[in-house]
Amino acid sequence: MVQWTDFERAAIQDVFSKMDYETVGPETLSRCLIVYPWTQRYFGNFGNLYNADAIMGNPLVAKHGMTIMHGLERGVKNMDNLKQTYAELSVLHSEKLHVDPDNFKLISDCLTIVVASRMGKAFTCEVQAALQKFMAVVVSSLRRQYH
Repeated sequence: MVQWTDFERAAIQDVFSKMDYETVGPETLSRCLIVYPWTQRYFGNFGNLYNADAIMGNPLVAKHGMTIMHGLERGVKNMDNLKQTYAELSVLHSEKLHVDPDNFKLISDCLTIVVASRMGKAFTCEVQAALQKFMAVVVSSLRRQYH
């Protein structure tokens, strides 16, 4: 079980409470699909993903980006039980969707970059450490079914 300091818990909750999911989610997933183009193979039914403009303007990418953010919000609300919170999603991504588990880390990294760009100077080293610790536990929970 992960131990959260009071600062980490507060920082994570603060970061997510200030996020505009309708902007951050699509921007995060778009960044992932552009920077790591091999991740596009899981979104074949999303239509045109041929270039950065197409990806950033794709409504299905935007919708799924928001879905990811709402999924992370579930984790923020259940920080003491992340393995159970993401157990069903782990099975889905592993057994049905066959998603490469390394992609969870890629989306985590993209989210960190987007959050940093949005928060500016408020994204201190300590806030970054808390967010990355949270995302590492989420990634580990999502990868659980793969082991």
